[in-house]
Amino acid sequence: MSDAELVVRSTRVITPEGTRAATVAVAGGKITAVLPYDAQVPSGARFEDFGDDVLLPGLVDTHVHVNDPGRTQWEGFWTATRAAAAGGITTLIDMPLNSLPPTTTVDNLRTKQEVAAAKAHMDVGFWGGALPDNVKDLRPLHDAGVFGFKAFLSPSGVDEFPHLDQDQLALSLAETAAFDGLLIVHAEDPHHLEAAPQHGGPKYADFLASRPRDAEDTAIAGLIAQAKRLNARVHVLHLSSSDALPLIAAAKAEGVRITVETCPHYLTLTAEEVPDGASEFKCCPPIRESANQDLLWQALADGTIDCVVTDHSPSTADLKTDDFATAWGGISGLQLSLSAVWTEARKRGHDLTDVVRWMSSRTAQLAGLDQKGAIEAGRDADFAVLAPDETFTVDPAALQHRNRVTAYAGKTLSGVVKSTWLRGERIVLNGEFTEPKGRLLTRTP
Repeated sequence: MSDAELVVRSTRVITPEGTRAATVAVAGGKITAVLPYDAQVPSGARFEDFGDDVLLPGLVDTHVHVNDPGRTQWEGFWTATRAAAAGGITTLIDMPLNSLPPTTTVDNLRTKQEVAAAKAHMDVGFWGGALPDNVKDLRPLHDAGVFGFKAFLSPSGVDEFPHLDQDQLALSLAETAAFDGLLIVHAEDPHHLEAAPQHGGPKYADFLASRPRDAEDTAIAGLIAQAKRLNARVHVLHLSSSDALPLIAAAKAEGVRITVETCPHYLTLTAEEVPDGASEFKCCPPIRESANQDLLWQALADGTIDCVVTDHSPSTADLKTDDFATAWGGISGLQLSLSAVWTEARKRGHDLTDVVRWMSSRTAQLAGLDQKGAIEAGRDADFAVLAPDETFTVDPAALQHRNRVTAYAGKTLSGVVKSTWLRGERIVLNGEFTEPKGRLLTRTP
């Protein structure tokens, strides 16, 4: 540890081997050693003792809609990365749509990278997009460093990002399989959505009926069949239907190359509690019933669901009308995701090592970010310091999101993020931020 520039210590450090009292040495922005708690600190090193607060690896959120450039009134890299950092997230990967232009060509990727470079308070990477007419762009985007490709199987909500039909899905999958790329999929079947009752209006029950579980189930079954046939890598985004879990478990058992995520709002909010007209709770697929939620938690515990990400998808407040049919669908959750998941996880008998697995190590693994997602030698010194037993009541005015509309308003959550560190530098302390220190990430070849 003689070359350490920074040494941090806690009685509770979450490592790949479990939680233990430890001292962590950092040099050059990397973790150089995880040592016994009473290891001697070199005289020239900065030293931080976090006491009994938990030191965990910075979270890796692989599903964030930053909307910058083009719809920066909805969010933006400056506000999104501040909100994420305040919530203990140190790496995010930006979705290819809701910005203008979408990340569907190399030129569009370069535009987004230029916008993000000076605004990122943490490390940022990018997904590409798979559209009906851009199969030719997928390999160039892969070579330019995107982490994979987002596709919709039903309308995306924005005209510039059309969905794939089954033939177009097969073409995109065949192309990505040729270079072992990853296709990440919004899996809802458009025919089931069209057949569902579409009443509109303020009643949440009517909105829930308009996005039935069988739309997800059918789309996921088709995706599994295509992935199996082509030996392609696929990832199911924001799973909300527990009915699809047996399909997914069977596919994994057969060796289909499929991973699955769910989101904090599906794990912590229920259809029964959504007031009529409260479109801050609207997202697609929707928040479902409490019995469905219980099965999602079971699937996290047994590994059928791999990870938890925010699907942070904000809009301006005026788009959150009281008509569920026309209101923008998206939950803002970057700053609150760790606390929300931890609050519910501890009630269900899980510990913080589980939360770290779902929200840091497995998300880093999904994106191939070998330098992220764990406190061990050789990884980036990205940390969150959490007081797990402290509580707070969500005040929208205290959020860093550009538009402070949140489904968590007024909820009491456990787990206060005291500080966040990026490559050995503290970027947030008790709500105070440094200037942006993030880097732009590209996929490791």
